[in-house]
Amino acid sequence: MKRSMCTALAAGVLSLTIVGLPASSAGADPVLNNPTAALEQLAELSRESEQTTEALHDAQIELDNKQAAQRDAEARLASDQEALAAAQAGMDQFRPVVNKLVAANYQGARTNRLFAIMVSDSPQQLLDQMTALDAISNETSKAVAQFKQATSDAEAAAEASRESADAARAATEEAKRVSDELQNKQSELQTQIDSVMQAFDRLTDAERAQLAGTTFPPGIDAERILANLPPGSGSEALQAGLTQVGKPYSWGATGPDAYDCSGLVVWSYQQIGKTLPRSSQAQVQGGVPVDKSELQPGDIVAFYEDASHVGIYAGDGYVLHASTYGTPVKVAPMAAMPFYGARRY
Repeated sequence: MKRSMCTALAAGVLSLTIVGLPASSAGADPVLNNPTAALEQLAELSRESEQTTEALHDAQIELDNKQAAQRDAEARLASDQEALAAAQAGMDQFRPVVNKLVAANYQGARTNRLFAIMVSDSPQQLLDQMTALDAISNETSKAVAQFKQATSDAEAAAEASRESADAARAATEEAKRVSDELQNKQSELQTQIDSVMQAFDRLTDAERAQLAGTTFPPGIDAERILANLPPGSGSEALQAGLTQVGKPYSWGATGPDAYDCSGLVVWSYQQIGKTLPRSSQAQVQGGVPVDKSELQPGDIVAFYEDASHVGIYAGDGYVLHASTYGTPVKVAPMAAMPFYGARRY
């Protein structure tokens, strides 16, 4: 099962993992003899598990980004270290000439024109000495300038290398933090899934049928929805999604056999060549914002105050979504869930 993440969840989530009351009062558990209470408890547990699932998807996105940043920082570090090695090699190339010049001056060598005049025995010898001094001076000046440039390059490369090393170290630590958080949420989700499964197993056949409901509202079917679709990529994604009506819900699934809410959206848009983010929160941050009054079939609609549920607008106030465990992919009234926002891709 695929897992990923989103935003931080309430710390009290683990308290929901207990499906019934303590053993000492099990006989008085109202859930055992109350179908409505049993379904309400399952709905609450399922809502918490969906929040965690979308949080996992969001966390996986964050981890992927952090690992990419880590790879970039490590690549910069390697490049900066190569530049530093090249600059140091340049210093080594010109250091002997500079060292000889320093040593010669320290030992009293004379390399100026006045000295050439003083020691020359003839005009020709003077010209020869001055020509030689010019050549030496030019070569020396060039070597000194190159050595200075190499030294400057080495200093800059060393600083860049230190900075990129710090960035790589920070990126690695951040990726590790997000990875640890992801693992914690995976464990948390598994605990919640166990609770949902236990609660579901306690339902009667009639309660399970009530939970599953119908795949379309009364008077609505796929043909009616498709007949009113305007042209556009959103409508094409909705059309693809409608072919999955009746498929089961499964945490972290992206089809084609089962889906979670954001997984159905991802799969539907993949069928028309568009790649959407994996989490409901990330999906509602992309695309173009759409006012509720301006919704068109195929728009992405998010629900609840943390945008932890998402579906595809099907027109006329209905939404196609993978809602919860025990309920197949269906078209349902959008008003049944608190509206968060919408996007158009």
